[in-house]
Amino acid sequence: MSDQASLTQDLPEDALRRLKEMRGGEGRRGLFTSDLSISEFLLVKEAGFDPVGLVVGSSIYHIGIQLASYRQNQELQVLSQAMYHARELAMSRMEEEADALGADGIVGVRLDINRYEWGQGLAEFMAVGTAVRSQQGAMRTSKGRPFTSDLSGQDFWTLLQAGYAPLGLVMGSCVYHVAHQGLGQWMRRVGQNQEMPNFTQALYDARELAMSRMQAEAEEVSAEGIVGAQIHENNHGWGSHVIEFFAVGTAVRPTKEDHRIAAPQLVLSLDQ
Repeated sequence: MSDQASLTQDLPEDALRRLKEMRGGEGRRGLFTSDLSISEFLLVKEAGFDPVGLVVGSSIYHIGIQLASYRQNQELQVLSQAMYHARELAMSRMEEEADALGADGIVGVRLDINRYEWGQGLAEFMAVGTAVRSQQGAMRTSKGRPFTSDLSGQDFWTLLQAGYAPLGLVMGSCVYHVAHQGLGQWMRRVGQNQEMPNFTQALYDARELAMSRMQAEAEEVSAEGIVGAQIHENNHGWGSHVIEFFAVGTAVRPTKEDHRIAAPQLVLSLDQ
């Protein structure tokens, strides 16, 4: 099997047909699609990149069940792995579409989760972004794959102007069970102002696990750091004592040793 065939084997025929039409050729003019705003589109062009198409990856995933002790703080590793793997599948298919378009990277990536009434325990994981191609030579990752970034068009332009380039979207997930209070614990705290150490420690531990996994991904790609990092919290319908912490950001590297960051300039807004 050829490399190109192996990259696109997960894509549906309609997606392959759409991507082929966007690339043009054989007397047909290419056409790009994009979810960039007008300002973002212009800044991406100014940064030396051409949008080549809106790319999408999807995975409908069955999320298993893991029971937890009623009064124990603990990670639910089965659920953590499911949430991470499902996002990875969606991301890889989005990258396959970008690769089919000959793109160097993807900007403005969004990761969404949708649930449908027809599937209990099922969730669709979607990755969406705008594939871009460099006007000044390839800017792919060291593995020859398109880079990914959740930066806006404005932030992408600013990052490049400062002498940095995105390496890839890095993420970490942790699904955690927060122990319930016993009746005695609840009675002793009625009417009192005091910290709840059990809850504090549980949420602290869960966030740390998600953040450390995101950081480990950045270290694997030899990034200098992570920008735009966010931590999202959601229970996804598992119940009040089960919550997912999802950390995500863009790993970056300097483009040259002697780069200099321009001094900030004062901008006076004329908006009222």
